[in-house]
Amino acid sequence: MSNPNSSPTSDLSTIAQALADAAGAQSMHYFRTPLDIVTKADESPVTLADRAAETAMREILGARVPADGIYGEEHGPERLDAERIWVLDPIDGTRSFITGSPLWGTLIGVLQGARVVLGMIDMPVLKERWIGRAGQGATRDGVPVRVSTCTEVAKARIVTTSPDIFSPADWQAFDRLSRQCAMRRFGGDCYGYAQLAGGTIDLVVETGLQPYDYLGPAGLIEAAGGVITDWQGQPLGLKSDGRVIAAATPELHRQAMAVLAA
Repeated sequence: MSNPNSSPTSDLSTIAQALADAAGAQSMHYFRTPLDIVTKADESPVTLADRAAETAMREILGARVPADGIYGEEHGPERLDAERIWVLDPIDGTRSFITGSPLWGTLIGVLQGARVVLGMIDMPVLKERWIGRAGQGATRDGVPVRVSTCTEVAKARIVTTSPDIFSPADWQAFDRLSRQCAMRRFGGDCYGYAQLAGGTIDLVVETGLQPYDYLGPAGLIEAAGGVITDWQGQPLGLKSDGRVIAAATPELHRQAMAVLAA
C-alpha cells in the first residue's frame, strides 16, 4: 500500500478539486438567501455557509488523506505536525458573500514541509477555478495563465480589499505606495490574487491576514511566475504576521517593498 503522504501533485489537484466542488455546493445553496450572521472574536462575520462548506471539505480529507493535517478557518487546526497540511478557507470574502457580491471564493493551500506545493482560488459564482502547482505552472479553468511583466511601481496596477483592513501606520505605507502606482483598486477579496496570477493586476498588498487567507493564493501566484512574501520579503508560512505583498516580478516586488518601508 502506498504512503498516503506521498501523493503526487496530480493526486493533490484531484483532491483539491473535490474539496472545491463540495465547498461550492454548500456555499451556493446559501448564497443570496437570508442568513444568520455571527460575529467572531476577530470581528469578521461567519455564516452557516462557511461552516457547512468547511465541514464538507474536512469529510473528504478524512476519507481520502486521513493522516494529513488541516488548518481551517472555521473548525480549527488538526495534526499540524503532519508531513502535509491542507489550509482551507471555505468562503474568503464573507462580507462579499453576505452582501450578495460574487467576488468571494474558496481557498485551498497544500503545505508540504514549509513549501506550498499547490494553491487554488475557486470562484463559485463566476465559475472560475484557478490552480497553481509547484513546478507545473498555473491555470484558469485548465487554460495556462501567467503574471504580467511589469517591473516598475509607476506602471503597476495595485489592488487591496479595503482601507479598513489596515492599521493607521500600515495604511500610511500602503497609501504612499499605491499613490505612486498607475492605478489602484479596492475590493475583490481573494480575486485580486487571481487577477495577479492572470496578468491583469501587478501588485496586491494587504495586512491583517491569516494563513488560510494567503497560503492558497501564494501557491497560485508562485506557480504563475509571481512573487509573494511578507512585507519584509520573508516566505509566507503558518506563523507569518499577516502582512502580504504579492508582485508580478522580482523587480516590482523589491521596489514596492522599499516604498512600504520608507
